[in-house]
Amino acid sequence: MTAVAIVSTAQGRVAASAPVRGLTVLYDAECALCTHLRGWLARQPQLVPLTLVPAGSAEARARFPGLDHAATLDEVTAVGDSGQVYRGSRAWIVVLWALREHRPLAHRLCTPAGAKLARGAVLAAAKWRGAQWQGQRGNGQWGGGSYRRADGWSYHPWSGWTFGPPSCSDGACDSR
Repeated sequence: MTAVAIVSTAQGRVAASAPVRGLTVLYDAECALCTHLRGWLARQPQLVPLTLVPAGSAEARARFPGLDHAATLDEVTAVGDSGQVYRGSRAWIVVLWALREHRPLAHRLCTPAGAKLARGAVLAAAKWRGAQWQGQRGNGQWGGGSYRRADGWSYHPWSGWTFGPPSCSDGACDSR
């Protein structure tokens, strides 16, 4: 792959010329945004197969014993089948490169101007994640879980927004 230049590998060697035939994406399974994006990635047509593994899990530790697994919880990490390790915005670029419909975008994000945009998107996501973790610690913000509104709309981190009419148990339903 030429879209992302030289990257480090899990074993500490350089893997600039090794082709990427598969990627393992390590994501934070406790983060609503991360799990939403995991589901989105799983539904996308892939040119390069993606394996989605919770960061810091026993599976991740068994697959990649040389990685700093605490760091993989802070920042999205993708590991190529030859040991290439991509973190942060570079991880997102290589993951987009693996998707059929988003490979052209990945090539644009590899330009100097595109790299700034990719980095900004990753920083914005990190800020949002930080706000969600603060909310879970009792600061009164949404904690990233499922919830249902009175108007029938509900949100679940795995499936996103869905609509189900409110219950008619009290006989006050609109019968239009």
